[in-house]
Amino acid sequence: MELKKRIELALESIRPYLKTDGGDVKLLEVTKDKIARIELLGACGACPMSSMTFKAGIEEAIKRSVPEIRKVEAINITTSDAPRAELPENLK
Repeated sequence: MELKKRIELALESIRPYLKTDGGDVKLLEVTKDKIARIELLGACGACPMSSMTFKAGIEEAIKRSVPEIRKVEAINITTSDAPRAELPENLK
């Protein structure tokens, strides 16, 4: 099975948790160097907890399911001090 499809299956395993808080994730590309680039969507894109969600959830799921992936990069991690950082309603 190709890498992209296996990564998508890994993302499907964590999507229900992201959607609970109004978020989602999109696989943008897999580079020749086996780096998976993703984008956090919805509430995940503006959540100050996005770096934790990325590391402990998304990156972990991908690396566990697709060990050939050397690195996972998110193009839009929000830090807690970012001007648009906003917790989802159910976490306030």
